Amino acid sequence: MDCVFCRLIRDDTARWVVRGPVASAFAPLDPLAPGHTLVVPTSHYADIFETPPDVLADTMALVQLLAGKMRSGLTAGGVDILSANGPGSEQSVPHVHFHVVPRWSDDGFSTWPLQRSKHQVVGDPVTRLADAVSRSALRS
Repeated sequence: MDCVFCRLIRDDTARWVVRGPVASAFAPLDPLAPGHTLVVPTSHYADIFETPPDVLADTMALVQLLAGKMRSGLTAGGVDILSANGPGSEQSVPHVHFHVVPRWSDDGFSTWPLQRSKHQVVGDPVTRLADAVSRSALRS
């Protein structure tokens, strides 16, 4: 496996914001905004579907910490938290990661989709999803 994020972690070549045993954060090469940070599990997991819940919880705790520090340290008005997972999502690096992007009301860009999906689902998608969740909760 030749994962670019694993290589950054192994070779210690990123511009680190935080390096931890479970989750780490670093600056991307081409930031969307000043302070844009990528948060990743320090171990390799391709996407959110294979990341163990405890690792995901620690990773999201770091996302939350950085989001707060962006508000206090960078005077951001808010943050966008972006993550694509799986082949149908435009995930560009197969290592689960979260972009934490500080935002200001005058920053001049949008990270929200400008159009709606054209994909159709048979039946009511909310009911199908609720049924799938309730079936998995019964097995837990």
